[in-house]
Amino acid sequence: MIKDLAAREDGPVRVSGWVERVRDQRYVQFVVLRDESGAVQLVNGGVLREPDPENPRSDVLVPRTRTISELTHGTFITVEGELQHNERVKLGGVEIQIEQLEVVTRALPDNPIATDSGIDARLDWRFLDLRRPEQQLVFRVQTTFLHALRQVWVERGFIEIQTPKLMASASESRAELFEVEYFEGRAFLAQSPQFFKQMAQAAGFGGIFEVGPAFRADPSFTSRHATEFTSIDTELSWIDSHEDVMELHEELIVAGLSAVKEKHGDELQRLFGVEVEVPSRPFPRIPLAEAKEIVKAEGYEVPRADADMDPEGERRIAAHAKKKYGSDFVFLTDYDASIRPFYHMRDAENPQLTKSYDLIYRGTEISTGAQREHRIDMLEAQAVEKGMDPKELDFYLDFFRYGVPPHGGFGMGLNRVLMLMLQQSSIREVTYLFRGPNRLLP
Repeated sequence: MIKDLAAREDGPVRVSGWVERVRDQRYVQFVVLRDESGAVQLVNGGVLREPDPENPRSDVLVPRTRTISELTHGTFITVEGELQHNERVKLGGVEIQIEQLEVVTRALPDNPIATDSGIDARLDWRFLDLRRPEQQLVFRVQTTFLHALRQVWVERGFIEIQTPKLMASASESRAELFEVEYFEGRAFLAQSPQFFKQMAQAAGFGGIFEVGPAFRADPSFTSRHATEFTSIDTELSWIDSHEDVMELHEELIVAGLSAVKEKHGDELQRLFGVEVEVPSRPFPRIPLAEAKEIVKAEGYEVPRADADMDPEGERRIAAHAKKKYGSDFVFLTDYDASIRPFYHMRDAENPQLTKSYDLIYRGTEISTGAQREHRIDMLEAQAVEKGMDPKELDFYLDFFRYGVPPHGGFGMGLNRVLMLMLQQSSIREVTYLFRGPNRLLP
């Protein structure tokens, strides 16, 4: 790999990769070659453009010179040559003197995207866009972040599960369901693994986690919405309140960001100009009603007809938390029951409020968590209150008819976390293959 060249002694090497740039000068040719680990400069000092009977290597040098002159951006080549350390070479302090060059696959000369292409054009040619070092870094960061979360879960004794994505009924609301034909009937793509996470509590698994796809038939064209996204989910038993869920959430976030900072901090600063900030615990906690009063006092009144917070309100309360507490994260708690799912537990002293929260990161909601209602009579009553037919939920309600411990959990959008961590303008930049209302390809 190219990243390993600097540690090698001078001598023969063999490398492969994509042609990034060619400088074809009169007496020397330079090729910048890139693989997934980095880039290196190749040098052809034996430039010979026309056959020379007096040069015994003419039959080697002329074809090689012509081959290099004709290399197109993105052509995949294999090169054998002499590795030389040269501190004057800016690209890693090494270069390779070409001895043999093989064109493995040639790229078309008309590259369909340029450095200044917009996001839609780049998504059309995503495999080319992903060759960029900064794009590959996004997914190395994602890998590091998820690995750190898994370490926390595994050390706590949690079990990883994979839940089905074809369901017989809605897991959230019917308004955002994708319906598909299923043999002689119909099925729905899972909006979340919520029901099956809770089934694991009834099964006695205790703490569980899943990283997998979720689907929302939401015709939104905002920078933070997608119709298919990666959801990070966890659920745990034996909790006293949603505070236990928030404490786990904090631990996971801090572990993930710490790992990213340690492993990729310098590269993120170089390629993105981004400093990874690891938050202190505990994160600020602000009840939703209080948050609305705070932003109102600062000149903004949430215009929504329901009891929820709007995106501008989230941005403003996040700015308040940053200013007052120095934190990029803030928990908004105690959401009104009218805007929460039927399975969120109500507050005993004020049943209009739920034991739930949203986690706001740099002004954008990335997660919803709660203590779940585990008492079957309360659960059935709350489902009816939401206009749901308990008969359609029988398979779910059965979990609670045979004994379930107090439990809770959260779901968090991976792509939103990456977008905000790397300070990108859209989740499309940090999603491997984006799916939205008008995009099903590539």
